[in-house]
Amino acid sequence: MTDGSRTLILGQSKAIRDICKLIGSIAKTKATVLIQGESGTGKEVVARAIHENSYRAAKPFVKVNCGALVESLLESEFFGYRKGSFTGATEDRKGRFEAANSGTILLDEIANLSVAGQGKLLRVLQEMEFEPVGGTQPKKIDVRVLASTNEDLEHAVAAGRFRDSLYYRLNVVSIYLPPLRDRKEDVPLLAGHFLKTYAERIHKGVRDISPEAMAMLIKHDWPGNVRELKNIVEYAVIIEKNEQIRPDSLPRSLNGSPTAAPEEGLSLRERLRRMERQIIVETMESCGWVVAAAARRLGIDRRNMGYFLKKHNLSPRP
Repeated sequence: MTDGSRTLILGQSKAIRDICKLIGSIAKTKATVLIQGESGTGKEVVARAIHENSYRAAKPFVKVNCGALVESLLESEFFGYRKGSFTGATEDRKGRFEAANSGTILLDEIANLSVAGQGKLLRVLQEMEFEPVGGTQPKKIDVRVLASTNEDLEHAVAAGRFRDSLYYRLNVVSIYLPPLRDRKEDVPLLAGHFLKTYAERIHKGVRDISPEAMAMLIKHDWPGNVRELKNIVEYAVIIEKNEQIRPDSLPRSLNGSPTAAPEEGLSLRERLRRMERQIIVETMESCGWVVAAAARRLGIDRRNMGYFLKKHNLSPRP
């Protein structure tokens, strides 16, 4: 989470307090850090906090989604290329490591990097130099390396899916982010922060969460962790018509009302997006597609209806 230009790590659980202390101890070192935890626990938030509290804070922070790298383009993405090195290379292009020079690079989803790609990455981490595709001279770099994954890399090493040499190179300092279900004392603080953020963003007068609704949030197991909580609070702020989020403003999966089985394969974010769109469409229909009337019914500022209409590719009917 960010507050203006600064990243916030919110929580009052011992686990989060210990992580914050560890970040304070390692931020100003050059140590490589491996951040592990389930999806949605806030691994990128921790990585940004390390960078922002380091001597490199004014330098670039570059995130690389290793799971999205195409094998054939991996070297050019990591190391860049020289003009004419292949068809379509009409000019020199920096790779991610050069873009992060003097700053920090986050290798996200590192477990999804191919074994061949792991070998190429290992050489860069060992020597802190690389050759761009089509280049003939090595380039030296000074980069702080952070890596994150939702997999247990020790098990990946044992299964032969991850190079042990790269694992040991990355695992100089290890940070494990526990799932939200194991630190439910953090739910009220996080929910309150998200409530304030989204209420201000769409200019709604929702100020707090009722005890009954908060009890439901605390009871939930949060398979999507902090990201799921963030999405659900955003959803509740959008549809709540009063100053306090009540149980019936929460998704039906939380408030115990019967609901249809979730569409197989859809993420929580996509399901919430579809629900939000349905609410917008139904409200606009009931108001004859008059934007001002729909905004009043939803309890949001008229100016923000344009945001929601654009977000869901809708437009008022003539």
